[in-house]
Amino acid sequence: MHQHKLGVNIDHVATLRQARGTTYPDPLLAALVAEQAGASNITLHIREDRRHAQERDLELIRRAVGIKVNLEMAPTDDLKRIALAHRPHSCTLVPERRQELTTEGGMDLLGESYPGLDAYILDLRKAGITVSLFIDPDEKQVTKACKLGAAAVEFNSGRYAEAKSEKEAALETERIRQAAVYALSNGLRAHVGHGLHYHNVRPLVAMQLLEEFNIGHAIVARAVMVGFERAVREMLALLA
Repeated sequence: MHQHKLGVNIDHVATLRQARGTTYPDPLLAALVAEQAGASNITLHIREDRRHAQERDLELIRRAVGIKVNLEMAPTDDLKRIALAHRPHSCTLVPERRQELTTEGGMDLLGESYPGLDAYILDLRKAGITVSLFIDPDEKQVTKACKLGAAAVEFNSGRYAEAKSEKEAALETERIRQAAVYALSNGLRAHVGHGLHYHNVRPLVAMQLLEEFNIGHAIVARAVMVGFERAVREMLALLA
């Protein structure tokens, strides 16, 4: 039986804190509760504008939790310094545009926008950090991720999550399935994230191909209603 892992993204706990400039709710506490509830890893995204998670959150979580810590980050010098200073277990490289509310699409590894990405990935790997690339489910992107030296790819499930009809959702599911099969055949691990929630995650779980599901907003939103531990446990039940 394929083991599905849940990465709980605690960004929006930090969003709530930053909204008032207080010290609460504490992302560290959320990370500890998620660990207690059975999550496999904690994901946080330190953005260039620091709109939610801060470097200090990474530092504290990295020290306190026993599970894997995954840092989502744009491939900038500033973020590389942070990654090398705190050594998360993994880094998921994501594109970043300042105006967006959340990461809108995968990295376009075939574009001209990431010069020196292979060297950047190598620096992280030398520090013992597993590198994953957040990409759209597309074989050409997977091939390039492999060439760049990534260990994993995280497929952007945004288009799947935003599908307007069952037919469109089925089409996107199939794109993710094919890309996952291709990634695994190339020796990459296949993860997924973006826009996943309690009502749309099952078809992706049913594939038995995706190892790690990174989910944040839905869990934090559910936690407002039922509590953080229960929200994490309910998502884990859907992945089982």
